[in-house]
Amino acid sequence: MSARADGVLSVMVPVYNEERSLEIILGHVLARPEVGEVIAVDDGSRDRSWEILKDLAARDPRVRPLRQEVNSGKGAALRRAISELRLPFAVVQDADLEYDPRDYPVLLEPMLEGRADVVYGVRGFAGQTAFSYWFVMGNKGVTLASNVLFDSYISDMETGYKVLRSDLWRRLNLRGRRFDIEPDITARVLRLGYRIHEVPIRYYARSREEGKKLTWKDGVRAISALVRLRLASDERLFGGDWDHEYHLKRQEALSRAHPLIPPTELWDPAAKRQA
Repeated sequence: MSARADGVLSVMVPVYNEERSLEIILGHVLARPEVGEVIAVDDGSRDRSWEILKDLAARDPRVRPLRQEVNSGKGAALRRAISELRLPFAVVQDADLEYDPRDYPVLLEPMLEGRADVVYGVRGFAGQTAFSYWFVMGNKGVTLASNVLFDSYISDMETGYKVLRSDLWRRLNLRGRRFDIEPDITARVLRLGYRIHEVPIRYYARSREEGKKLTWKDGVRAISALVRLRLASDERLFGGDWDHEYHLKRQEALSRAHPLIPPTELWDPAAKRQA
């Protein structure tokens, strides 16, 4: 798979006051052969984050730094990055050290095999640290709400590692501005009928003292956003001229792909019966 994966991945990095970890994490990102571009959006940082990004861009042409003068939130930074995508697949990479770029190959594998357009990295299966029992329980709560509201079965709605085909990122019509971006992504993906493929990843939780920003209030806002998105009409979520046919064709193609069947032999039960 390694040769097929080289240079196919856009890495979207929302940045806000991450000078302590920014150069370290981007060093690991740029060391990955899968990475063809890094779209780093500085969201009005007040520290040296912007200077670090400019320095990295001068050393590596894959780094494309963008700046928002006023802090508008993770969701706003991510939406800016989506508008700049140039490669087939894109992942969200937080600028702290919680998520490990060494997991890019396992995240990309289902997509390169043609059997998924959406892959989530699940924290806890491959190994993780956690700083708070209540943080973990809160995550389980919002994930349960996602599954109940959308009749899905996912394990980690709030994971930071979400990989989608770039075409799908652009078609989600995201509106979340801050931490409500996570339920916004998941709800829209599920409303469009896509199945979320999950793979285990590493996770190194940081504490409040280390800069963790999420609180219980964000969990309440996430559940509220999920309910609102579940009740909204398709036209309100995706616009009046959204391309329903595109998503049907993509899901049909995904349903016909299987890792045990050569790509030249599409899965067609009717044809097999006739043969």
